[in-house]
Amino acid sequence: MVTSARVKKNNDPVQEAAKDKTAGKTIGRSRDNERPLVEDIRLLGRILGDVIREQEGVAAYELIEQVRKLSVAFRRDADQEADKALKKLLKSLTGDQTVSVIRAFTYFSHLANLAEDRHHIRRRAVHERAGDTQEGSIEVALARLRWAGIAPKTIANTLAHSFVSPVLTAHPTEVQRKSILDAERDIAQLLTARDDIKALALAVTAVSPARAAKDALTPRELAANEAQLRARVMQLWQTRLLRFTKLTVADEIENALSYYEATFLREIPKLYANLERELGNHAVHSFLRMGQWIGGDRDGNPNVSAETLNYALGRQAEVALRHYLTEVHFLGGELSLSAMLIDVSPAMQALAESSPDTNEHRQDEPYRRALTGVYARLAATLKSLTGGEAARHAVAPQNAYANSEEFLADLRTIDASLRANHGEALIAQRLHPLIRAVDVFGFHLATVDLRQSSDKHEEVVAELLAVARIEPDYASLQETARRALLIRLLNDARPLRVVGTAYSAHTQGELAIFEAARTARARFGKEAIRHYIISHTETVSDLLEVLLLQKEVGLMHGILEDPHAGHSVYDAAPRGGGRALGRPSGATDNGATNDLIVVPLFETIEDLRNAAPIMREFYALPGIAQLVQRSGAEQDIMLGYSDSNKDGGIFTSNWELYRAEIALVELFDQLANSNNIQLRMFHGRGGTVGRGGGPSYQAILAQPPGTVRGQIRLTEQGEVIGSKYANPEIGRRNLETLVAATLEATLLQPTKPATKDFLQAAAELSQASMAAYRALVYETPGFTEYFFSATPIREIAELNIGSRPASRKATQKIEDLRAIPWGFSWGQCRLTLPGWYGFGSAVEQLLSRGGSSASRKEALSRLQKMYKQWPFFRTLLSNMDMVLAKSDLALASRYAELVADARLRKKIFSAIEAEWHRTVEALALITGEKTLLAGNAALQRSIRHRFPYIDPLHHLQVELVRRYREGQADDRVQRGIHISINGIAAGLRNTG
Repeated sequence: MVTSARVKKNNDPVQEAAKDKTAGKTIGRSRDNERPLVEDIRLLGRILGDVIREQEGVAAYELIEQVRKLSVAFRRDADQEADKALKKLLKSLTGDQTVSVIRAFTYFSHLANLAEDRHHIRRRAVHERAGDTQEGSIEVALARLRWAGIAPKTIANTLAHSFVSPVLTAHPTEVQRKSILDAERDIAQLLTARDDIKALALAVTAVSPARAAKDALTPRELAANEAQLRARVMQLWQTRLLRFTKLTVADEIENALSYYEATFLREIPKLYANLERELGNHAVHSFLRMGQWIGGDRDGNPNVSAETLNYALGRQAEVALRHYLTEVHFLGGELSLSAMLIDVSPAMQALAESSPDTNEHRQDEPYRRALTGVYARLAATLKSLTGGEAARHAVAPQNAYANSEEFLADLRTIDASLRANHGEALIAQRLHPLIRAVDVFGFHLATVDLRQSSDKHEEVVAELLAVARIEPDYASLQETARRALLIRLLNDARPLRVVGTAYSAHTQGELAIFEAARTARARFGKEAIRHYIISHTETVSDLLEVLLLQKEVGLMHGILEDPHAGHSVYDAAPRGGGRALGRPSGATDNGATNDLIVVPLFETIEDLRNAAPIMREFYALPGIAQLVQRSGAEQDIMLGYSDSNKDGGIFTSNWELYRAEIALVELFDQLANSNNIQLRMFHGRGGTVGRGGGPSYQAILAQPPGTVRGQIRLTEQGEVIGSKYANPEIGRRNLETLVAATLEATLLQPTKPATKDFLQAAAELSQASMAAYRALVYETPGFTEYFFSATPIREIAELNIGSRPASRKATQKIEDLRAIPWGFSWGQCRLTLPGWYGFGSAVEQLLSRGGSSASRKEALSRLQKMYKQWPFFRTLLSNMDMVLAKSDLALASRYAELVADARLRKKIFSAIEAEWHRTVEALALITGEKTLLAGNAALQRSIRHRFPYIDPLHHLQVELVRRYREGQADDRVQRGIHISINGIAAGLRNTG
């Protein structure tokens, strides 16, 4: 457990973040490379302290300091006197006092994040200037490829056939408001500016010390910068953290779009430019593209509909087009080149002549005239696609672009003319990034995935078939009968819907989504919607049902089979009467294609084990392989980290994911021999380790051999989106790690097949780990009661922090609870149980299996060898190490006190505590490290600076949850609980 030192009296409660001792080390005497971080934390802490004194009064300020000191004493020494005093103090606080204290520590967590992000960028720059580029960067990845003798042209060719896509998803525990995010972005920019001011002062001093001493510019600039920081911190303090109403899907869409405006639209072109520069200016195909679930993910969310999908796509198009309009406007200002002084290409001259710009002042400026015309076309496109108006109108909007390719062609005409006529220097700053942005984002911005649960599709198909008198009870059919019927229906050109029939609201809503997808692809481009994800895929018919629904609305074209192959079983009359569904007379082979890739999502442990068999049987059906090949020869398969973890625990989840990937690669390698179908894994990763989180770079490199091959999609969820992409530079770095890891995994193939001995040991660990995990979670009487009492899950479910319910069904069963709030709740009470539970017992059982000390030594040696030689095992243990370091048994025990049944509380908490110690000991034995995070200095630094200031939020949360459950449910109590959840989530930087 991380400990903190004594704190002097009367110091600023937030400044003290830089003064506490941790493990005998004083932050104020920390290494030189931490000094800028300490200074930023002190500065922001001092400003926050001043704002609190000014806004809330000295008494409130001193109360905050008192809570902080008692909390630090509790953490440092497990001081019983401090514990009693803290409990007494917290119980005595009024509702207003409690909210004030919680707000103070919550805002400090937010500000500490900003300081930490700035320091991360600062240290990265220092390393790069010293020539010490870091692992996960494009520079290091390409250097490794060069050392391996792989030519830049080969790398560029590999990227031309690659597809890397981070996919932003809505998050039931998203706790950040856009207003807060915007203010924090301003503070982050001011911290950057402050560094620039200091750097300039150092440069001046180095050149002319006398001038630096005389010049007071730097102090004035720093003072002005601090005044702006103070204004933004005051804005934060006076801005409510919480929403009054439940977050809507539209709100989630707007939150996500803010990351495109702040980061993706500008930083992704920079990433490509860096990559091309490192490859010696070899052209790089646009392989990195953004994905989005928000607005199209209906699984368990009744608030997502065709209307929200249309809204999402319209807003995405508006964000993209307004960015392009702004860039074209500024580009016109830069390209003031006169035809009296330069030549232009014939195509460029034609583009200028086609412009409606007749302003006499621009008649000799072909580029400006052309760009005025381009702007007018873009403005008309904006109006056509979204109904929006452009900000400027040099000429009236007219002649809208039919698609982004037409716009891109105009930009490339300008580019080619500049290159051919001594204007190349004018391209790099704005035109080249704009061309790349249009190529990547089009008019759609990001590909929106559609997702729904398989049972919902079954309901629609069952109703369609019953109304059409084809099959009265589809749900009762066995799987074999379902497949035969669905294949027969896919080979009939006629629709299933009966004109004039009033279908249920559910069926109408589901079909409306498919119809909206068809319309959207025609309107915004084919990249607008490409994937249809089927949650809870358990059978082959789950896939066929979605193909049938695509066919019903015109997203599938043609019929599956060769018309000369004979009809046999497919001509059989359907059960229950109705029309026969054999091939229509005179039918010809239309070469069936479908517009949306049907993507199975395998989630539970059983689903993962069945993944390869299901896909093998799917592709064995007549016409399916040919359909996929004609439709683009791509097969995405999504693997669920969250539900598999909730089902079987951390080790078994990862092991079954690993095995499923190997089996799927083997299957598609066989299919490739005849159909050349490209397999792409879609990793349903969450923020926490329990949901597949952890460093993306290591996770990709730890994938089984052959599972990447230039193709990968992965989800980016909730608070992780904020911590990874709110800061533009950090956002670009995180995207770089995806690219670097994909290149290394594809071309260097660093992961070798695990030995048979390793695989056997992992299988044994998995079996024992899952047994230990399920014994606690699913087989211990009273565990559900403990969980709902000892975590703030009930309060989380009532928050206005997501558009999706916390549970799939109106029950309190663990099975029905969504994996996201499950993990989020364990993080809030600082047990982080989904990230480690079961592994300690598994190792203990494996080591004791032989009985003798010699066999134990042999077993341990094997585990140590696995850790050193097998990336899968090493990465998994590294992630466990991280979440164990973020856990805190002392704080968790405070939450356990919320369980009314003392016997139940002691039984379950004791079991969890014992397993925690077993797991920590197991990690120490295998890794050889005596302390947690021994190899992660950055996270050690983060914990040292922030955890003493998250602790008060935990103590306050426990007190308020106790009051709330005792019936003191006034607005201030609820508000305090909700703000504490926000602060803890911000402090831990991954919420579940």
